[in-house]
Formats: sequence, structure tokens, C-alpha cells
Amino acid sequence: MTASSGDTPDASSSAPAAPNLDLNWRVIRAFGRFATGFWQGEGARRAWGLTAALGICLLLSTTATVALNHWTRWFFDALDARDALALWESVLVFFAIIASMAAIGVGIVLTRERLQVHWRAWIVGEVVSRWLGRRRFYHLAQSGTQPANPEYRIADDSRWASEPLVDLGIGLVTAIISAAAFISILWSVGGAYTLTIGNNQFYIPAYMVLLAVAYGVIGSLLTMWVGRRLVGSVGRKNEAEGDFRFALMRLRDNAESIAMMGGEQSERRILARIYETVVQRWLRIVQQHGRLTWITNSIGPMTPVVPLLFAAPKYLQGELTLGEVTQLAAAFSQVQMAISWVVDNFNRIAEWYASARRVMDMVDACEDIDRRHAEGPRGIAISPSPSEGLALDGLAVHDPGGRPLVARADLMVPPATSLSISGDTSSGKTAIVRAIAGLWRGGHGTVRLGEKARIMIAPQQGYLPLATLREALIYPADGAPPSSAEITAALDGAGLAHLTEMLDDTGRWDQHLSAGERQRVAFARLLLHRPDVIILDDAMTALDESARADLLAALRETMPEAAILNVGQSPRLLPGAGRALALERRAGGTVLGDPPQTYDPKRPMTADM
Repeated sequence: MTASSGDTPDASSSAPAAPNLDLNWRVIRAFGRFATGFWQGEGARRAWGLTAALGICLLLSTTATVALNHWTRWFFDALDARDALALWESVLVFFAIIASMAAIGVGIVLTRERLQVHWRAWIVGEVVSRWLGRRRFYHLAQSGTQPANPEYRIADDSRWASEPLVDLGIGLVTAIISAAAFISILWSVGGAYTLTIGNNQFYIPAYMVLLAVAYGVIGSLLTMWVGRRLVGSVGRKNEAEGDFRFALMRLRDNAESIAMMGGEQSERRILARIYETVVQRWLRIVQQHGRLTWITNSIGPMTPVVPLLFAAPKYLQGELTLGEVTQLAAAFSQVQMAISWVVDNFNRIAEWYASARRVMDMVDACEDIDRRHAEGPRGIAISPSPSEGLALDGLAVHDPGGRPLVARADLMVPPATSLSISGDTSSGKTAIVRAIAGLWRGGHGTVRLGEKARIMIAPQQGYLPLATLREALIYPADGAPPSSAEITAALDGAGLAHLTEMLDDTGRWDQHLSAGERQRVAFARLLLHRPDVIILDDAMTALDESARADLLAALRETMPEAAILNVGQSPRLLPGAGRALALERRAGGTVLGDPPQTYDPKRPMTADM
């Protein structure tokens, strides 16, 4: 368990270790193409409806803000003229404007948050579909090309790649509309200014507009220049956070083994080393924030004062009223907010980009594994067979480096028969099972199944989903669910009748059930689904000999026509099997042959069938 590549406990060297996390427009464009799929296809009508409603609310919000700006001029002019009637009228109008702004704000909140929820749901669904589709989750893990912490990317990064983007989009649209609206106010109210220097006069048209634009652009450029490295720092911090979260998850999943070995102190040191990287990368962000604060804290306090200073000469000359001065100051501030949108949201943009990149890493990885499979060698073929049952025709299995594990395997398991394959550890037994399941890419040869044959594999470590026991038993659900009577009969046949009363309970069944009970659950599934071809991959290692015999008898009684292939370490026949085969080690890989000893049907079967 280590930190991400290049990390060490040394603070200064670990923080910048993760490469290629700085701003990349290719990633932004790729995320745009991917995420805008929400506005296409099945859910496009809802997406466009929410977007249009949000746009209308934003236009109304800007209209109300402009109305409030005009009200400011009206109020201060009435105050300066000591016109009590106009003051009372302005107060009534003020409450009407505030009520309108409140109602518009509610509309913005409702449409914005609904858009965020549905967009994130679409992104999560799309990434999960790509990850699970065509068994990419397995191939990515086996090839070592799966991005780190995929569960964090799907659950958390999908949120931070969508929700802030809606807020940023709202801010950007509002900034553009506000800039156009309030620049027109600066232009019309501020007018031109004649600057006298000595005997020279300089005519400056729309001087308040020029001042506002220059002030905002200079501040934004300074902020982007000072904070340009923040994006990479945030990305590296998120990578370290994901590594630490994964380490905690590993500790939880292996709690029993760690406790039995007394590994608490070792785990504490490992977690401390990993979290030290998180701390150092956070400190790099703090350092970047400190540099940005020099700019933001210098520009921010000057924003409301600068327009007053530049409007003061015209006010003293009687060219502007007090109301017009306050209106110009308010408009100037609104223009600054619009122009400095990047300044004010630079941190959020950095956070969004880091998460968007992590989401796109998942999408790109799924596309890359498909490309590798398409461009790679043909590999092991899965073909329909005119005859039912299972057959291996010249099957050879290679490891990822191209070295042969199984040189050749030929066998046939017709319906209503059982066959055993035995072999030592690392002899290629698991590779053969994976090839039959269509999971192993390296090698050649053909796996043949009957055209309508349904195959089901019972692995040594059976999987139990987070669901009710009923759902765990019928997993993977296919077609109409079995009745309660069928489930009860399957439990009874697998020796799990005592679990009948817990069918609708939800829990961590992988922790609540013993190893033997979990293997019995796998047999209960077989009894429920009744496949035509059954592969037992060391599926009874936690059971005693009599329990194995009972389960195998239940399989054959329930599915007399099924073809059953048992793969294990000991060269033993299944009850009713015609023969057993063994994987023999040779120079070019293992091959299937007769077991090293003759099976004696009078001798009891031993462990590891």
C-alpha cells in the first residue's frame, strides 16, 4: 500500500509528484463533448426544459438588478432634493423590486439544483455503463490500466465535475448579461470627461466604461498569472485524497487479517505516510491561495472607491447629481463583478477541472481498452457449437507477457456428464476457467458452447451483493424472478434452510455468512438458475467431504442434463464422472492428460475436488 507514483514521505518532494494535471484544453473539450450528451438522446427534453427555465430566470434576475440600480439613482436624487413624496414612492417600489428578486431567486434555486441533480445522475449512469459494459471493469483491472480509485471518481468526482459547472455557467451568463447592461449605464450616465494637464486638454469618451474595463482586465490577468499553477496543485491533492481513501477502504476490508497479525502499528505508519502526501499537497494549495490573496485583497477593497474618485470631479462641477454618482458606483461594481468572474471563481474552476479530468480518465480508459482489444491479436474465440455441452478445441492460454501457461487443452463435456480437471497452483486452472468465461485475452484456440446453452460459473470466492438475501440468491437476475417456494427449495437443497426466515433482510452477507455458507449460496444459485453448463472453480474448498457429495448430488438430481466441469487441485472424479484430467507441467506450458494416479471408487474422496 503506497502513495501514488513518485510520492515519498518527504514533504517537499512528494507534493508535485503526480504529472500531467495542469490545465489542458484537450481535456476540457473532451469533457464538453462527453457531458453535453445529457442534452441529447433520451433525457434531452427534460434537460433543455430545465436549461431554458434557468436561462429565463437569469434574464429576469438581471432585469431586476438593473431596476434596482435605477432605483438607487431615483432614491438618492429624491433624498438630495428633500422630496418626501418621491422618497415614499421609492420605498414602495423598492419593496416591489425586492419581492420580485426573491421570487426570481426561488426559481433559480429550483431549476439550478434540479439541473445539477439530473446532470450528475446522467454522468454517473454513463460512466458506470461504460465501465461495466463489455466487462471493461475486469479487463482494466487485469491489464493494470484502470485509473486509481474508480469508485471515488464515479461517486465524488462526478459531482464536482457537474454541480460547480452549473454554478459557474450561471455566473458566466450572468456576468455577460450584467456587463452589457451596466456598461450601457456607465456609458450613458458617465458620459465623456475632459482631462486638463497644464495647457493641454484630453477628451476621453465614455471614460467610466474605459476605466471599468481596464481595471477589471488588469485584475483578472494578474490573478490568472499568479494562480496559474493552482489547477495542477488541486489535481495532485485530489489524487492523494483518493489514495488515502483507498488505503482506509483496504484496511476495513482486511480488518480480520490485520487484527489477527497484530498489524495495527504497521497500518498506522502506512496511513501516516500516505496522509503526509495529502498534507503536503494541501500546503501547496495554501501557498497558492496566499499568493492569490495578495491580488484579491488589493483589488477588492478598491472597487467601490475607484468609481467615486473618478466621478467626484464631475460631481463637484455640477455635471453629475448625487444619485447619478451612486448609480455609477453601483454600475461600476457590477461591471467589475462581471469582468472579474474568472478572478472570483479561479479556485472553483481549478477544483472543477481536477474532477472533470478524473472523470475523463475513466471514460478514456474504457475507450482505450476497447481499442487495445480491437487492435490486438484475435485471441481465444468463443463459438457456438452444433452439439450441446462444453468443448475446448486446441485451447492455449498465455500470460500478459506472452509466455504460455497452458500449451494445449482439448476436452469435451457433453450434456448429462461430469468431468474433473486437477492441477497444482499456477498450473493454469484459473486461466482455463477465465478463458471459458470469455475473460482471458492471451492465447488461441476455441471454446465451444451449445447455441442455446446457458453457462454459469461458481468461483471459490462467491460474490454477494449489497442487497437482501433474496436478491443475493437470484443474482445475477435474468428474466422473471423465481418464486419464494423455488428459493426456499434451493436453500434447502444447498443446506441453507436455516436462512429461509432472513430472505428479506438486507446486510453485508459476505461478512455475516461463513466461508462454507457463501459457497453453499453459490450452489443455491445454480439450483435456482438451472444452467446447461456448470463450471465449479474450486467451489467447495470450505466444505467437508460429505457436504460436497450432498451438493453434487443435488445438482445432478435437479439438473440431470447439465454438463458439469469441476476444476480443483486434487485429481478426483465427480460422482458419475467418466474420467478425470490433470494439467501436467512441460517445457512449453501445461497440457491436459490423465491424472498421475488411478481413481479408486471405493476410496472416499478427499478435500480439494
